[in-house]
Amino acid sequence: MKDADCIALLQWALPHLSLEWAGYRRVRRLVCKRIDRRCRALGLGDIEAYRLRLATTPTEWDELRSLCAIPISRFHRDRAVFDSLEAVVLPALAVAAVSRRQFSLECWSAGCASGEEPYTLSILWHLALAHYAAGLELHVLATDIDASLLARAATACYGASALKELPESCRAAAFERRDTQYCLRPRFRAPVSFVRQDLCATMPERTFDLILCRNLAFT
Repeated sequence: MKDADCIALLQWALPHLSLEWAGYRRVRRLVCKRIDRRCRALGLGDIEAYRLRLATTPTEWDELRSLCAIPISRFHRDRAVFDSLEAVVLPALAVAAVSRRQFSLECWSAGCASGEEPYTLSILWHLALAHYAAGLELHVLATDIDASLLARAATACYGASALKELPESCRAAAFERRDTQYCLRPRFRAPVSFVRQDLCATMPERTFDLILCRNLAFT
């Protein structure tokens, strides 16, 4: 598949998915490789044949949307973000929640990929922040459109590379080693619930104290 042909397809198709071409300039090669594999699997000879399939087979748009998902996820990714959450944001939210007599701090990880972001939030809460509000529970709704990523998140087991930015003290406290995998202990998994959701179609019907959407911002 020629790069120019794929660019033309994406520039035409992305607005139909409520996505923006500008967000895909740097990652288009990955998406184009996925589309090329999809065309081969369908026995389609070129990009125009795939465009015709989109025009004649409405369910193919769902397939294309999944091909355009770009998961960017590691535990404690961008340390400064989580340092700020730990030192400033979460303590302030916890104090405010207690003053409103809430029983839980409600958080949403939108575009959670394979779970590293919401689980990091849970780790920080249990290891460094729960003392700010005794009796205040953490609830994290984690949503993503990719069912395969959510299935991986549900196992809560990861390779060492996914934990490389997590402080060693957090890794030791929150994970147990199983062969080549690191699996999150049950107490850190408990606050997080995973739901498959397409944010272009629906939104959670509840309010939140904190929303993390870094994995969606560029698209």
